[in-house]
Amino acid sequence: MSLIQTSLQQCPASATAFSQFLPSPLSHSSTKFSVRFNVSCCISSSPVTIVNGNVDVKSADRNEIRLGLPSKGRMATDTLDLLKDCQLSVRQLNPRQYVADIPQLSNVEVWFQRPKDIVRKLVAGDLDLGIVGLDIVSEFGQGNEDLVLVHDELAYGDCRLSLAIPKYGIFEKINSVKELAQMPQWTAEKPLRVATGFTYLGPKFLKENGLEHVVFSTADGALEAAPAMGIADAIVDLVSSGTTLKENNLKEIEGGVLLESQAVLVASKKSLLERKGLLDITHEVLERFEAHLRALGQFTVVANMRGSSAEEVSERILSQPSLAGLQGPTVSPVFRKIDGRVKADYYAIVICVPKKQLYKSVQQLRAIGGSGVLVSPLTYIFDEETPRWRELLSKLGL
Repeated sequence: MSLIQTSLQQCPASATAFSQFLPSPLSHSSTKFSVRFNVSCCISSSPVTIVNGNVDVKSADRNEIRLGLPSKGRMATDTLDLLKDCQLSVRQLNPRQYVADIPQLSNVEVWFQRPKDIVRKLVAGDLDLGIVGLDIVSEFGQGNEDLVLVHDELAYGDCRLSLAIPKYGIFEKINSVKELAQMPQWTAEKPLRVATGFTYLGPKFLKENGLEHVVFSTADGALEAAPAMGIADAIVDLVSSGTTLKENNLKEIEGGVLLESQAVLVASKKSLLERKGLLDITHEVLERFEAHLRALGQFTVVANMRGSSAEEVSERILSQPSLAGLQGPTVSPVFRKIDGRVKADYYAIVICVPKKQLYKSVQQLRAIGGSGVLVSPLTYIFDEETPRWRELLSKLGL
């Protein structure tokens, strides 16, 4: 009774009203009783419900928008780099703190969490937005309809979730999931043993591919050693280059890729529809991401070309398909003073060129009379409207 008595001592106005429910401290009665009442007093602005000595404080619905980011590892570093490149630097006053902010986004709290906890808290409504790998969303979201992919290609964290088996022994001539499923060795008494940390996606995938007799063991990290140690026949794990598998005498097989994954921006559908300001924040973040990611693969190329008119120069440029740019070249007159007269016998052209075609494009520019070629990286390319924004509104029924 000390908790109730302490609360009433702090709120004397309530003590008289509820003292009739409290048994005497000298009473030796063994009778069990149940007390339920609400206390509103100076110690909390929220209602406090006490049921049989248990206190349940129901706080008012939060107003802040919460963004979950990975707290450790390469994914965390790359996520912060992406935000910084999009002029959305995270301000964390103390590296040990789990909460931070982004000055450019008002009313947004950044919460550093383990990736799987980001997904779980999105489902629970404790976070509104999150950046994690698609593999984590798929494993811990388990197809939850409240999880909405806002951007599914953030261009880092690339990997694949794959089934791998030994190169030797009974698996030497097994090169596909179909062949693995047809092996007569797997029975109810002796099932295929699979080690994995993906206890939702792994069983689901193997069942869908006809493997009925399978037993799973859960593990995190160093799964490649499990077959050699004799504690598993196969593994389901994330693969980047595949080098670690090869070094441990394991191989991926045809049809054995469960999921291609990279970093994604995911949101709670309920929050998007109900939390004030979240749609606007999501739109801005999505626009920044899209504009930056689109620019990553492009260079701005500026050159001078001699010509009789802007139209004539444009004709020459558009005769080369790789010089068309996004919508076409920008052509502007370059004025010079010749023999005391101002003339425009050169034209400046500006185009966007894919990085992979840069050298070829410069060669083509030179071939049609271009000179003084300047190349610079792009930071953003904003479209009239972000396609993924339209897709998001459609998913939300807006």
